[in-house]
Amino acid sequence: MSKETLHDLNTNTLIGNTDARGHAWHYRAEDQGEESNHYAGSIPIQDVRRRLFSWTAESRPLAVEVPADVATMSHLSVDGDPVRWVLVPDRQAICRSDTNQFMGIFGTGYVRHQYDRWLLTTVADILDDDLAISSAGLLKGGAVAWVEVSVPESITTPEGVVFRPNLLATTSFDGSIATTFKRTITDVVCDNTRDLALAEPGQQVKVKHSRNSTARLADARDALALIHTISDEFAAEIATLCATEVRSDQWARFLDQHVVMTGEHEQPLTGRALTMANTKRDTLNRLYRTDPRVAPWTGTAHGVLQAVNTYEHHEGIVRGSTRPERNMLRTITGDFAQADRAAWGQLAAVLA
Repeated sequence: MSKETLHDLNTNTLIGNTDARGHAWHYRAEDQGEESNHYAGSIPIQDVRRRLFSWTAESRPLAVEVPADVATMSHLSVDGDPVRWVLVPDRQAICRSDTNQFMGIFGTGYVRHQYDRWLLTTVADILDDDLAISSAGLLKGGAVAWVEVSVPESITTPEGVVFRPNLLATTSFDGSIATTFKRTITDVVCDNTRDLALAEPGQQVKVKHSRNSTARLADARDALALIHTISDEFAAEIATLCATEVRSDQWARFLDQHVVMTGEHEQPLTGRALTMANTKRDTLNRLYRTDPRVAPWTGTAHGVLQAVNTYEHHEGIVRGSTRPERNMLRTITGDFAQADRAAWGQLAAVLA
């Protein structure tokens, strides 16, 4: 189950530029504590360091209980049997220095990418008057972290799409993701995030937690510096998608591709599976035709992809976590990008 509660999301995440973009939907005034996690403007680097990254990840020896007798025992097991600790060779446990919380187990070759250095210092190197920290946070008890850099003002395309270019710096201490620096776009109207290009993976740099990882910091800084090139590329992509017509019959065929109504051996779905598929189709139809976050672009490829992306962010079933936690993790891991590209592939096949 998720460790993130609404209280956690209001104390372990920092949300910037709320004067222009409003509060995060999980904002709760009563959970803010002595200082709010929402900032009218950009988030100062020193606040990220003080409020989120004031601790380090430490390597601790790993041991297991083995049976013992009274002479060699160190303690009793939960069943009351005599046992002793034996160190596990070639393994290390990664724990928080402030709370001692366990985060992951790795071999001796694993190198800790401390959040302060890899996320904050790297980001600080490219910040200027046109860039600012727009969000930062910890998930999974600190095992996953991110820092997002954005331009202060949103951009509006001639087609009426309002977006904000971002650069996302993220890493983990539980082995779930490599240290990653990637370009993303936030659709300001509905707070959806996706990678820049639909036809191919977005621009990103991944660095493994290995002994040679420090040498790749220069690559990461170069990737972060690319934020200034995102706007024109994304605006061109939006123009192409909005100019691509999608007829009603093509939308219906896309739904058939996107929400499959058959199961194993091409047998029609029944029972709960059928109910869930019909619900998803109905929700996508509603988003596509009537939702203000999507309907202005109904009849275009952008409308189709906007319906799918909005569904994935705001309507899909969430199990074992809160929606903001799941959405942030899916952005970090690239799941949203994969969903976008899959939908684009299905639509392209229909249009062809």
